[in-house]
Amino acid sequence: QVQLVESGGGLVQPGDSLRLSCAASGFTLEYATVGWFRQASGKEREEVSCISSSSSDGETFYPDSVKGRFAISRDSARNTVYLQIDRLDPGGAAVYFCAAVEDQDCGAALDCWGQGTKITVSS
Repeated sequence: QVQLVESGGGLVQPGDSLRLSCAASGFTLEYATVGWFRQASGKEREEVSCISSSSSDGETFYPDSVKGRFAISRDSARNTVYLQIDRLDPGGAAVYFCAAVEDQDCGAALDCWGQGTKITVSS
C-alpha cells in the first residue's frame, strides 16, 4: 500500500536551519507531484512548497510567506523528497506534512498524505 513518512522535525532556535524528509513506499516519487504543508496550532493548514513530477518538468512553487527560505528537492535514488528550511522564526513552528499525487502540475489536489513531523521554535 502506498505510504509517505516524514522525518527531521525537532526543537530549534530562531534562525536555525533544518531539513525535512518525505520518504515514499509503494510508488515512485519521480512520477509524482509532491507538496509540503504545515499547520500551526489554531491555524489553517497551508502549502509551503510543491515540486511537480519529472514529466511536468519538476517545477517548484513557494508562497511569498516562505520564498527565499524554503527549498524543495527530490532524490530519486532514495525515493525521497526533502524540504530545506533556513532562518526559522517562531512562525515556522508547526506540524509539517508531505503529500503526493501522480503526475500533476503543482496546484492539483494531493491524495496521499503522511502523518507529519513537528518543528518547535523556542528562544
